[in-house]
Amino acid sequence: MGLAALKSEDLPHYTYDDYEQWEGRWEVIEGIPYAMVPAPAFAHQLISQRISGQLYRLLENCKTCRAVLPVDWQIREDTIVQPDNLVICGENKDNKKLTITPVLVFEILSPSTQRKDRVLKYRLYREAGVKYYSIVDPETKSADVFTLRSSEYREAEDFPDGKVFFDLGPCSMAFDFNEVFG
Repeated sequence: MGLAALKSEDLPHYTYDDYEQWEGRWEVIEGIPYAMVPAPAFAHQLISQRISGQLYRLLENCKTCRAVLPVDWQIREDTIVQPDNLVICGENKDNKKLTITPVLVFEILSPSTQRKDRVLKYRLYREAGVKYYSIVDPETKSADVFTLRSSEYREAEDFPDGKVFFDLGPCSMAFDFNEVFG
């Protein structure tokens, strides 16, 4: 049987229980595993560090919301992702993994993750109810920011001064992308 003759029900379908047994860094989206190796490039790490530092400073006085670095976020039994940077508001009762929906997610593009971040994760985060999704492109030094409205993402207006206002519910902040790109 050729590969073209395979149907989705013929392929393995992985869950969180399977995922827990694997070595290395993985994501599972709708039962399909995605390897996350090698480690992100230097530019990716630098941008992630700048995002994290700014989020930490902006949320320092907020008692409800906090910045989080990559962590296992189990959206469904067969969907576990590790966003590059995220903000959660409220209490996550599981110390092993994130089980509440983040209010803000940043994904930093790399050549191997572009399609996954722009298509799969865009849809996944929209369906999960992530209020703000930002796709950061180190190559072009730009960011796309999407806001969830009526179950659909709307792209944020241009932000010529580099700042985007995020209303997180209990807190709000003006995030400056100029700091991210140096």
